[in-house]
Amino acid sequence: MNRRVVITGVGLVTPVGVGVADSWEAICAGKSGIGKITRFDASAYATQIAGEVKDFDPEQFLPKKDAKRTQPFIAYALAASRMAVDDSGLVIDDANAAQVGVLTGCGLGGLRLLEDTCRVIDQKGPKRVSPFFIPMMIGNMAAGMISIQFSARGPNSSVATACAAGAHAVGDACKIIQRGAADAMIAGGVESVITPSCIAGFGAMKAISTRNDDPQKASRPFDRDRDGFVVGEGAGMMILESLDGALQRGARIYAEIVGYGMSGDGYHMTAPSPDGEGAARCMQAALDDAKLSADQIGYINAHGTSTPLNDLYETRAVKSVFKESARKVPISSTKSMTGHLLGGAGGIETVFTALAVHHGIIPPTINFDHPGEECDLDYVPNVARKAEIGYAMTNSFGFGGTNASLILRRRPE
Repeated sequence: MNRRVVITGVGLVTPVGVGVADSWEAICAGKSGIGKITRFDASAYATQIAGEVKDFDPEQFLPKKDAKRTQPFIAYALAASRMAVDDSGLVIDDANAAQVGVLTGCGLGGLRLLEDTCRVIDQKGPKRVSPFFIPMMIGNMAAGMISIQFSARGPNSSVATACAAGAHAVGDACKIIQRGAADAMIAGGVESVITPSCIAGFGAMKAISTRNDDPQKASRPFDRDRDGFVVGEGAGMMILESLDGALQRGARIYAEIVGYGMSGDGYHMTAPSPDGEGAARCMQAALDDAKLSADQIGYINAHGTSTPLNDLYETRAVKSVFKESARKVPISSTKSMTGHLLGGAGGIETVFTALAVHHGIIPPTINFDHPGEECDLDYVPNVARKAEIGYAMTNSFGFGGTNASLILRRRPE
């Protein structure tokens, strides 16, 4: 059917704010959400910083009994979904429930609960394991619980494509609506893994920043002095609808999703393919899907992790695809403020991209003081910029060489 798909509601739980208004205001102001880890005693770890969600009360979104046993990644997803549904004004009832689906992206699921349960087994034995252990740990339970909370009985799925999961979830949900398998989808990404094993594991890989003395300066995409990414947590959820359905009910439209590209590097477990070849094919696939040329893109929300290889290779990929227009298109990494939400990154960054298109404001890349080697494009350094954005692209690339790019356009007339 190839129906047109629009974003009519957004919800955010991020290290810079709980709620869309607070998160977007902080992002536009260039405020960092990175600080010392408080989830556990990290004093013995090489990395002692992260982008934690602050001032989040699950009882605002869940019954008290459920809030106590619900894992943070599920609670964040439910909260962001509630915001998005309320924002959209979409009513889900018996008449349309089978045509409203859910698709979430999550990389590691309930890692915190897995660690806690292993300790329970070691210290108290297997009989003390909670019956909620498995259902509260598995990554797809975010989608499952959203479906239950809103009685959304359409397609229900979850993707676990590492740091591309949130973007894949949005893109896949868009295609479900385009082909007529649903009229609306609750879609996005979520992650909450600021845990000992996560920080130790990424630390062992030398992938995360050790700038413990100055946390808010630690995430510095494309900067000469970048030394790794910063783990973040949170959720970004959206309501996607067919354009006809959104117009029929008079919904506010933030942006239209016009392009979705996927690719695989086929190169290495963790390192990007040389010269960003896989990322370039992914961006080109999104442009082809949207039937656009690269010079029509007015903003790129970069993957921009603040790691030496990713930022270099993504820059090379942009140059490969955009050619002479590469130096003209504004590019920024909101990870400089939120840290890297792993499987949730594509969720919040698609929301930020939609808001950039909707409001005509390009978020900055903070901590960009000295350009890194070959990082010589327009990264919107340190200060947000007003701009009329016709089309915007957002990139998400994950371990295993899995890539996703989405293209959004300003609300169609």
